[in-house]
Amino acid sequence: MAAHNPQRPMQLRDIANETGFSLATVSKVLNGRSDVAQETREIISQALEKHHYVRRNNPSSHSEYIEVVLQSFDTVWSLEVVRGILKAAKNLGLSVITTESGDRAHPDASWIDGVIRRSPYGVILVFSKLTATEHSRLDEHHIPYVILDPAGNPNSQDSSVQADDWNGALAATRHLIALGHTDIGIITGPRSMLCARARLDGFKAALEEAGLTYNPRFTREGNFTAAGALDVALDLLSNPDERPTALFGSSDLQCMGIYEAARKLNLSIPQDLSVVGFDDIQTARFLSPQLTTICQPIEDMAHAALRMIVHNQKNPQNFSAQRAILPTHLIVRDSTAQHGKKNA
Repeated sequence: MAAHNPQRPMQLRDIANETGFSLATVSKVLNGRSDVAQETREIISQALEKHHYVRRNNPSSHSEYIEVVLQSFDTVWSLEVVRGILKAAKNLGLSVITTESGDRAHPDASWIDGVIRRSPYGVILVFSKLTATEHSRLDEHHIPYVILDPAGNPNSQDSSVQADDWNGALAATRHLIALGHTDIGIITGPRSMLCARARLDGFKAALEEAGLTYNPRFTREGNFTAAGALDVALDLLSNPDERPTALFGSSDLQCMGIYEAARKLNLSIPQDLSVVGFDDIQTARFLSPQLTTICQPIEDMAHAALRMIVHNQKNPQNFSAQRAILPTHLIVRDSTAQHGKKNA
């Protein structure tokens, strides 16, 4: 085995000679490929560090763009998230690319290799939760990331940004109670998601605060889509002898489904049914009647996520996981009315 000549720069073949692995294997580790055994990866990585080998993915070589990883673009909410990130990135002189991958809980298995190969300035993951291995690989390649609206409780090493879902749901339900409603229903998001659980808890807290009993019969689980909410709203509202007079839709998209269910059942909003949403997406004010909803500060959330990425990219030696929970507020429009009040 030939010794490395200290008069010339260290090369990959020197690392291969020293560790006893092939040049191809060393290259795979350097480029973040996943098809290398963990023990092999650690040995080669230690050799690279020992000789101060300049990796392709060092902080100075990152592309000047943010990669956004999310489940799909088939909802208005997803598009508004990307729009907010685009605006925030433009203000910082960064571009944005998007990756459609996986489900609401986690990207698919191939996403991490692609991100490392592209070496973006940073990554914003919508809804996701990372594994320890994924976190380690992103950290190894100096790629800071932030989870936007995390699907589950973020790990201690994860930076995250989310809206104050609990207080938002509390405000929405208080509004309905103040209008005299006592039979109030809710269509939740998937119970596996942190934001859905927080909104349900805020809903229950408002009922308890007012001395009202939570009625499980008036609760249905949705999937944060209009189509999913239509099915469960028809089930919830179909019995005229036992249905709520007001409904918290948990998202504006679900409220679209509620509106269609009300139309099919010949229920008038808000005369027969008051409806409150959550998010304040652009279409909320164009529904008929205009939707009362909780404003989720999507653009502010995007700015907060970008600031975290820039901080950790500029201060790699002082990396720290950061958390931000941004306030929400109620916007009263035309989809809610005093209980029992009819148009003249």
